[in-house]
Amino acid sequence: MATIYPAPLHPGSRIAVTAPSSGVAPRLHARLELALSVLRARGFLVEEGRCLRQQQDDASAPATERAAELMALLLREDVDAIVPPWGGELAIEVLQRLDWAALGRARPKWLLGYSDTSTLLLPITLHLGWATAHGPCLMDLVPGQDDPLTASLFEHLATPAGGRFVQAASSRWQRQWTDFASAPQQPYQLSETTVWRPVNAAAARPLDLQGRLIGGCIDTLMHLAASRDGDVPGFVLRAAARGEATLLYLENAELSPPALVRALRGLRAAGWFDGVAAVLIGRSGAEPVDDPQRLDDARAVDQSLADLTCPVLADLDIGHRPPQWLLINGAMARLRWDGRSAAGTLEQTLA
Repeated sequence: MATIYPAPLHPGSRIAVTAPSSGVAPRLHARLELALSVLRARGFLVEEGRCLRQQQDDASAPATERAAELMALLLREDVDAIVPPWGGELAIEVLQRLDWAALGRARPKWLLGYSDTSTLLLPITLHLGWATAHGPCLMDLVPGQDDPLTASLFEHLATPAGGRFVQAASSRWQRQWTDFASAPQQPYQLSETTVWRPVNAAAARPLDLQGRLIGGCIDTLMHLAASRDGDVPGFVLRAAARGEATLLYLENAELSPPALVRALRGLRAAGWFDGVAAVLIGRSGAEPVDDPQRLDDARAVDQSLADLTCPVLADLDIGHRPPQWLLINGAMARLRWDGRSAAGTLEQTLA
């Protein structure tokens, strides 16, 4: 299945904002308003869904309402992109209510986000062939958020089919999140130096890796691994039949190191790492472990993946320790690193 790219976003494009997982409680509405103002300032037509400005039972609305709203937006001809405020925990309830046959007849549109939004991004790419956008969520996009990766987000989403864009790695990243209720205008506080970490010998050298991108948040995708909604092995095999490789990317939101080992081992058992050209791991969003007698996140990754024959590279700009790359599921990517510098670059071609 060839990747189908939604139309590029430009001033006048209609962006629908709905929360298929967690909504935005009233105390966070000031942050939401700032984020919406950024979309409007770029000339987008912004439409708010009903499942957005509330949070009850860990979601914006009952599952049937969230699914109905998302389906309606995905089917509309006049909607160009759907941008949830952020992730959450219960997008899987929406996933299991999507009508894939109906969506297969719809005009493709962008879906942007990360974390629990991965629960929707990955299956949409696998089932429909639509490119989906793993990257900053709406609530990250406040005025003054001027780091190069976040600032270039909509420039990259304006790339036409057949075009390409390049992202360098960040120079610094954020360790601690701000309380959006008390400081709604706060951009990222980039305090830590970005340094890529080779997990195995195959990654401890100059790298020039090419392949189709696929992946997302381990915490949510591990529950899809053995299902049709998580058929990454099928994606890899179809790419290989076309003479193309696959680059698998993953990031940990909050799994403890032992839970991360279980998740990665489960993905291995489901065949997710079979035949991939490389595995790209984001910085962990989990709480750091300071006790030397306990397993930490880095060692959890090492003991789960270091024996893979393909390169495994960690601490990239993916996920819950921003800033992060825009990663287009289904796009052809080229990752380059000289093996000596702190980090490298990622080029994506929408072909």
